[in-house]
Amino acid sequence: MHARIQVTSVFVDDQQKALDFYTQKLGFLPKTDVPAGEYRWLTVVGADAPDGVELLLEPDDHPAAQAYKKAIVEDGIVAATFGVDDVFAAHRELEAQGVVFTQPPTAMGPMNTVVLDDTCGNLIMLASPA
Repeated sequence: MHARIQVTSVFVDDQQKALDFYTQKLGFLPKTDVPAGEYRWLTVVGADAPDGVELLLEPDDHPAAQAYKKAIVEDGIVAATFGVDDVFAAHRELEAQGVVFTQPPTAMGPMNTVVLDDTCGNLIMLASPA
């Protein structure tokens, strides 16, 4: 058996706001949008991999999810890491669009990283080769 990642998720406080941020700022493409009670099964994919791993923008309405998000943000822990070609260029582009960063571009061994606020309660890291 060889398992593979098909769907992974981030908890978000507003699915539409998250969809807007992840598509308009980070360049993901909408993939699945299916009603699921008062919420949606809402996923995005990388523009270069439309049939690849899906990121579920999962509602954080469960009290445990809210406590988890609050605790990891307070400790500066990222919820997810996404690859980009050039962290420095991505930082300049996103900063010009008003995206808030909690860590500037930083060399970390074999990679460069930057951490941003996704406006939905998460810290997200972008990484590129050094």
